[in-house]
Amino acid sequence: MTVTTTHRTGWIPYAGLLVLFWGVWGAFSSLPTSEYGYPDGMVYVVWAITMIIPAVAALRGAVVDRRPVAALYGLIVGLTGAGGQLLLFKALTMGPAYIIFPIIALSPAITVIMALIALRERLTRMALAGVVLALVAIVLFSVAPGDSGASTGPYLLLAVLICAAWGVQAYYMRKAATVGVNDATTFGWMTISGLVLIPVALIMAGGLPTGFPWQAPTLAAVTQLLNAVGALFLVMAMSRGKASVVAPITNALAPVLTIALSLAVYQNIPSGFQIAGIVLALAGSTLMVYTTEKTAELSPS
Repeated sequence: MTVTTTHRTGWIPYAGLLVLFWGVWGAFSSLPTSEYGYPDGMVYVVWAITMIIPAVAALRGAVVDRRPVAALYGLIVGLTGAGGQLLLFKALTMGPAYIIFPIIALSPAITVIMALIALRERLTRMALAGVVLALVAIVLFSVAPGDSGASTGPYLLLAVLICAAWGVQAYYMRKAATVGVNDATTFGWMTISGLVLIPVALIMAGGLPTGFPWQAPTLAAVTQLLNAVGALFLVMAMSRGKASVVAPITNALAPVLTIALSLAVYQNIPSGFQIAGIVLALAGSTLMVYTTEKTAELSPS
């Protein structure tokens, strides 16, 4: 019984750590740009470099999976994640964030659909209700008031591509685990992919910028390290839990912590959409975690 329960609920601690790291990162990630005008392209470069730290920690003592399938899935995960980030920088220079982010927020829905169809994951009705609530919450977190204009443009296509890329990324994290690829190998390929795209980020940024105070890259490094470590916990959670549960629950709960920290640190009052999102995120996550634990308790050892 103990073995079965641990196997079925082992993703929960890593999902919790992911929410902690990404929630804190979300609250402070904009500081390098808002305080010092640090370019988004350079933030990407810093993030790619900080990925090396958790990658080294993960690979220490681990056996690297040298199978071609491990490299294939690892590169898919890495390039869709890093490529989506680069496309996001470009999209935000072309269109309003209040339109772009709600589209991107639907990426867990793509993961859920792919997992249910391709991986044949099964959800109880209660867990499915939790997934739906979490997905709605994610969209609500991304909704922001804005002008009614600028509703069309090339950035819409980029937003759709980012949504698809990040949805596919989460699916292949889980897919890699189902064929026996260990966490360290997948994250190692993610790190390599991020580093490979650094020249692209520099080209998009117009070269290597200078003239910024030391606080800008330092603050970027601290915040992006939180992002990088959170990404490792996502890989670990995905390898232990259903993608159709992990993707929506983590994407729904991280903004809850971000909003709470923003309220405490910046006195930013959440909007009505965000308050509704918090309620739905907590309700949906509770349903999914409760269902997982009950299933583990009722399953024979």
